[in-house]
Amino acid sequence: MTMMPRRSWLTRNVLAIGLASLFSDISHEMATTVLPAFLALEIRATPLALGAIEGIADGLASFFKLIGGWLTDRMGRRKPVAVSGYVVTTVATASFALAGSWPVILLGRALAWMARGWRTPARNALLADTVSRDAYGHAFGFERAMDTIGALVAPILALSLLNAGASYRHIFALALIPGTLAALAIALFVSEAKRSPQPPRTLFAEVRHLPRPFFLFLLIAGVFGLGQFAPTLLVLRATELTGRPEMAMALYVLFNGTQAASAYALGTLAHRVGSLNVLGASYLGFALVAIGFAYAEANTPLLLLLFALAGLAIGGIEAMEPTVSAELLPASARGTGFGALGAANGVGDLLSSLLVGALWSAYGPEVGFGFAALMNGVSLLLLWLWRGQLMSPVQEVTLSQPRSSERPR
Repeated sequence: MTMMPRRSWLTRNVLAIGLASLFSDISHEMATTVLPAFLALEIRATPLALGAIEGIADGLASFFKLIGGWLTDRMGRRKPVAVSGYVVTTVATASFALAGSWPVILLGRALAWMARGWRTPARNALLADTVSRDAYGHAFGFERAMDTIGALVAPILALSLLNAGASYRHIFALALIPGTLAALAIALFVSEAKRSPQPPRTLFAEVRHLPRPFFLFLLIAGVFGLGQFAPTLLVLRATELTGRPEMAMALYVLFNGTQAASAYALGTLAHRVGSLNVLGASYLGFALVAIGFAYAEANTPLLLLLFALAGLAIGGIEAMEPTVSAELLPASARGTGFGALGAANGVGDLLSSLLVGALWSAYGPEVGFGFAALMNGVSLLLLWLWRGQLMSPVQEVTLSQPRSSERPR
């Protein structure tokens, strides 16, 4: 198979959406980098306050992904939903600069994450709508790579500003600049094809009308999500093993760098070998990481290998899950489908980190990371068992039109 010509997928829309992800991640990650210190040193908030802020915000983000996906399909428009999400996320994050108590931070973070939730399925639907089916892996891999590069740049930028004399409040205010650039990238440079609004249906009625193969995939992704714990647990495990926090942070930088590089590379590979194959390999890679951390010792080469493999696996997962979803969803239901995937991932992230952390605390890392590996293995088994159904033709769901047929690899 020949390589897809670069120009066939790197359109103005794809580039603009990638830049929006880059700038938006720089914006909110700048704030996130200094937020714990700001809460502890200036607001004098307790760890419980930080936990409440992050937990409530993450929960709202998951719910609003579902709302935003349904809304973009219901309106027949993607761009207004996406732009509004970028604008509100930016303004709400910058509002931290005015906070005098932690409940104000909670309000701003909750609003920012709600908006981040409702914009994500609209952005993903825009991306899927703008390229051909064979280019999904390229486009989603590129977007995820740009997002991760933003996550790499933001802490460096925030720490550089602190060293230059900026205060925490200055950094929150300066986060307006990249956040505004993100909103402008979508508003000015992304074009949207006209589509008709969908017939009036409730959110849950819309979800029930999603294709059955997508529901099977959602179940697979949900089971895997129960074992996809937060990467901060890897940092904690490395700190525990080495006794050197600076080593653990350096390993985390390796993780982010590998993730950024692999997201695009594996998205490109999916065009050749198939998105389900790349996703399965990524699930397997993360399962091996969990097993490795269950029994790891203070061995620097082994830790380097495990963190690099974790970045490789997460890069593939974050690029391939929306790619497979786009292959399984009709265009008219992509917003709702991406919202359902985002909600399932959000709930899985919350439960997995809680379960792995609790099992680790109660019975040791072998049990905590072993549970994660078990969930990863079950999801791999389901992916293999249901592979044939996940390759069923995609059908366009409308009330008056026949369904069109295409087959994902």
